[in-house]
Amino acid sequence: MEDDDAHFPQRAIECAFGDLSDSSGDVLSPTTEEDRLYIWESVEGIDGLWLCREFLSDKDQNLLLSAILREGWFTESSHNQAMRFGDLPSWATDLSRLIQKAVCFSEKDPDNDLELDCEEQQIDESGPLPFNLLWREPLFDQLITNVYQPGEGICAHVDLMRFEDGIAIVSMESECVMHFSRADQETHLHEAEAGEEGSLVRIPVLLNPGSLVLMHGEARYSWKHEINRKAGFQTWKGREIVQKRRTSVTLRKLCLHSEG
Repeated sequence: MEDDDAHFPQRAIECAFGDLSDSSGDVLSPTTEEDRLYIWESVEGIDGLWLCREFLSDKDQNLLLSAILREGWFTESSHNQAMRFGDLPSWATDLSRLIQKAVCFSEKDPDNDLELDCEEQQIDESGPLPFNLLWREPLFDQLITNVYQPGEGICAHVDLMRFEDGIAIVSMESECVMHFSRADQETHLHEAEAGEEGSLVRIPVLLNPGSLVLMHGEARYSWKHEINRKAGFQTWKGREIVQKRRTSVTLRKLCLHSEG
């Protein structure tokens, strides 16, 4: 792609990162480690599913967890989920900007040492987030924070259609395996002969603490995702994952017709 629309515009970059030169009050600062390239992995077999394993450093995870704790959402043991719509907490805004930065300053080939200039980096519509999603305003206006104790997870689901394309999930504290399965598989299984029911396909993805998952297109609309943390389901490459408390932050954007 050679036309001007194929490049990140300077104005958009400045709007996203340029006004954060004095970031001492921010929970997460997109201007720290500006030369860092974020390494992204695409998940084979699922178009639009991308994973950044080192999205948050240990320090940034601690800062984010402290900010969530200060919200006072989880003072009772029975409280394990909090939702917010519209104007998000400042730390969630910081997180959104850091997601933009991670996509902008990215390298998809770990063996390629080429340093990319954000002002000249070409947009890859098949990358972690397409241009029209990455620079929408706001990037996200809805969040869910969940605190899972060992053994607790999420059932297989596709996010509600009231939310736009482009969903981000930040995973912290405990590693876990998230499984993906095609949303239409169950229908096909009902139509299949009895001997073919073993054909249900689940694609596992390991989420380490500090990792970021981005879903758009087929991954967002055509695949279910789940985390089954019951005994025997959390294994990776032959080892059983030691479960700890897990905190996740999911960021989404409401469809225009759903607002209000």
